[in-house]
Amino acid sequence: MLLRVGSRGSRLALIQAELAASRLRGQGVEIALVPITTAGDRDRSKPFGEIGSRGVFVKEIEEALLDGRIDVAVHSAKDMTSSDTEGLVVAAYLAREDPRDALCGASELRPGMRVGTASVRRRAQLLAAEPGLSVEPLRGNVETRLRKRRERGLDAVVLAACGLDRLGLAGEIGRRLSPEEMLPEAGQGALALQVRAGAGEVVAAVDDTETRRRVEAERACVFALGGGCLAPVAAHHDGEVLTALVAAEDGSWVERRTGADPAALAAELAPLVGS
Repeated sequence: MLLRVGSRGSRLALIQAELAASRLRGQGVEIALVPITTAGDRDRSKPFGEIGSRGVFVKEIEEALLDGRIDVAVHSAKDMTSSDTEGLVVAAYLAREDPRDALCGASELRPGMRVGTASVRRRAQLLAAEPGLSVEPLRGNVETRLRKRRERGLDAVVLAACGLDRLGLAGEIGRRLSPEEMLPEAGQGALALQVRAGAGEVVAAVDDTETRRRVEAERACVFALGGGCLAPVAAHHDGEVLTALVAAEDGSWVERRTGADPAALAAELAPLVGS
């Protein structure tokens, strides 16, 4: 049996696709990796809000899956929309790696620092922690953002710790930011294996149930908040409790709630989204 596994074509995405492929090979199947270019890959200069809503790194891969050009899509779970696309399901989540954000180029935030990020979630929390920062837009893959930090003389950039770990670039990390300091994106650190509905039996065998429990609670909370890459919202489950966050884009206020029910947390915070 041959499974065609689709993913973005960046070095990190292909490393992640190979992680999924190695697990699937353990189920006795052959794997063919199929790199796919997404809207987010084609345009690396515009802010995410000018390219489209959340999902700019998954849309073309999902289309290839729906069209039957691939059999499995491998996504960073944080890149997915917070609800499943009609006709597709996440058949498996691989065991989650470090979900934290990482400060690269510095170990502390100080007034006057220039910090690069394209994420409104990160920007809001950075400014809430240190209002004297200058937060500058920064797009590109992990290696590009690290290079641009040096070229532009930025003091630091914020990246997902798991991506740096997978690329062997953990030495770039000045400090891993705890969820108390910066609440991660829903699904950060997890890889999602998506299939057409009804075609996931082989893939489901590699599902990590604890990762699924946590990530699906996070995704449900963000979906109920109506947020995405255009709004500073976040949700993170640490295994014991779910924390949700809504913030002002300028960091002037941040509201957090904790609990067990994603819908209840979202109901408390939803009136603040966009305020």
